[in-house]
Amino acid sequence: MIIALESASSDPSIALAAPDGVAIAVDGWSSGARGGSDLLPRLLELLANEGRGLDGASAMAVGIGPGSFTGLRVAMSLAKGLAMALAIPVVGVPSLEAWLDAEPAASAAVARAGAREAFLLARGATEPLISSRAEVATILEGKRIVAPTELAASFRLADTIPPHRAAAAVASAAASRLAVDPAGDDLERLEPAYLRAPRGIGPSAEVAPWP
Repeated sequence: MIIALESASSDPSIALAAPDGVAIAVDGWSSGARGGSDLLPRLLELLANEGRGLDGASAMAVGIGPGSFTGLRVAMSLAKGLAMALAIPVVGVPSLEAWLDAEPAASAAVARAGAREAFLLARGATEPLISSRAEVATILEGKRIVAPTELAASFRLADTIPPHRAAAAVASAAASRLAVDPAGDDLERLEPAYLRAPRGIGPSAEVAPWP
């Protein structure tokens, strides 16, 4: 069983999946400002509801961001701690890619990158942009997107889907990786991908073309 955690936003999720990545159970919610502190209690509850225990885990999978600094650190620490304690591999998966994999109807995924900026990953793009609130609204006008509930409200984004099933996509991506490399990622070197703009450099003055 793969245990997956995704906490790059204020709408985290957890999932249990078979070794081939097929979801067994998924739980997603809006945590507000708790920064992922409810990940472990929710995970233990999900395991109990499915009649399973941590000792049945064969691998850990975790979203690596970009997104919430605190949420990413909590999920990463929990995933690595469990992987070490249970002597199982851990796999890091880009969060925004997982959000899009979980919601095929969405054209882009958006996560908070500060009070007035967001990480924006368009479907088909290889890297997220760091965009201002105004740029996000312009680029995504008329398009369906995956975005945390609080960000959608703050940026006044329409037609959004919260990333409540993202952990299932994290588990699926991890299963594909483990089928090729059963060892997973290096436990000591695996870290969140924050991808924040360097200090003193603001968002781009130009709106990037839509793919």
